[in-house]
Amino acid sequence: MLPEEDGLTVLDTLKNTSGYAGIPIIIISAKTTELDRVKGLDLGAEDYLCKPFGVMELVSRVRARLRHSENKGKSIYCGITLLENERSVYVDDKKVDLTFKEFELLKLLISKPKIVFPREVILETIWGYEDNLGRTLDIHINTLRKKLGEKGKYIITVRNVGYKLEKEAGKPPDP
Repeated sequence: MLPEEDGLTVLDTLKNTSGYAGIPIIIISAKTTELDRVKGLDLGAEDYLCKPFGVMELVSRVRARLRHSENKGKSIYCGITLLENERSVYVDDKKVDLTFKEFELLKLLISKPKIVFPREVILETIWGYEDNLGRTLDIHINTLRKKLGEKGKYIITVRNVGYKLEKEAGKPPDP
C-alpha cells in the first residue's frame, strides 16, 4: 500500500543489499492475514506488527529486536568465527590477525556462504571501485587463504565470475 512500491519488494531489496542486509526490520502493516505475515517474515523481516497496535507494544518489540541484533555481529562458518563488533576472527578458536581489507573481505564472504560474489561487487563493496588494477583482489584472497590456514580452502574461486565461501561439495557445513 505504499505509493510506488509494495512493502515486501522494499523488504526484499533491503535484505539483498549488502550494506542493509543486517539491519533488523519490523513490518507495520494494515494487512493482517496470516499469509501476509508469513510472506513478510519469510522474506526476512524480524517481526510483523498489525495495525492497530499500542505504542507500548511497538516499543517493546523494538527493544526485543535490538537485544536480538546485538548477537548478530557474530558469524560462524566451518570453524571460522567472525566477531564484527570486536573486529576479530578465529579459526578453530585460534585468533587470526587480519588487515582491514582482509577482514572486510571475509565478512562479505561469510555473510552469504555458498553465494558467489562477482569480482566487480567485491571490488565496489570493499575498495569502492570496480576496476581490478594490479590484481588487488586476487592478492588479498590468496593472503586471506594463507592466514586462515586449512580453512582457507573454503574460499572458492569461481572462474571468470568471482569468489564464494563454501565447504567441499558433498559435505554438510559445520556450524
